[in-house]
Amino acid sequence: MKDQLLTPRLLLRRWREADREPFARMNADPRVMRFFPAQLSRAESDALVFRAEAHFAANGFGPFAAELRHTGEFAGYIGLVIPSFEAHFTPAVEIGWRLDATLWNRGLATEGAREVLRYAFEELRLPEVVSFTVLENRASRRVMEKIGLRRDPGGDFDHPRLPEGHPLRRHVLYRGKPG
Repeated sequence: MKDQLLTPRLLLRRWREADREPFARMNADPRVMRFFPAQLSRAESDALVFRAEAHFAANGFGPFAAELRHTGEFAGYIGLVIPSFEAHFTPAVEIGWRLDATLWNRGLATEGAREVLRYAFEELRLPEVVSFTVLENRASRRVMEKIGLRRDPGGDFDHPRLPEGHPLRRHVLYRGKPG
């Protein structure tokens, strides 16, 4: 298990107590949470940090806290998780990210996700990584494409945790394999 990954601009590392406050602010931002069912309360955000660390403990990998190397500023997270719901493509390992809106459009998600994907394939030797989002989330879909994931149109699905008729229920599925 690796505790950190480095890119030219990011330190991807295990979570710290000091990450909780900026993470909670980020999860309460309507821009950041636009493609999620709701903004998160402080308690819900803290629970995500707890689950991230528990995922590392249980699986040897997880969603890394992302920090800007030149300032030490908390940026969000980028990492790997095993989805906890059942779908036609599970069990699987998902790559995902969530960055503070003030840091968007700088290529940071792509930079960090490329390194996480390299780690997934070269060090963890995973046979496949998936990613998914709602069709309208063009920014995340661009990151998926830039890191080499390919859309699997036959794999699109209704997220089982969202009720019938929810505007965010339909998701597009992307897949990536080593090499």
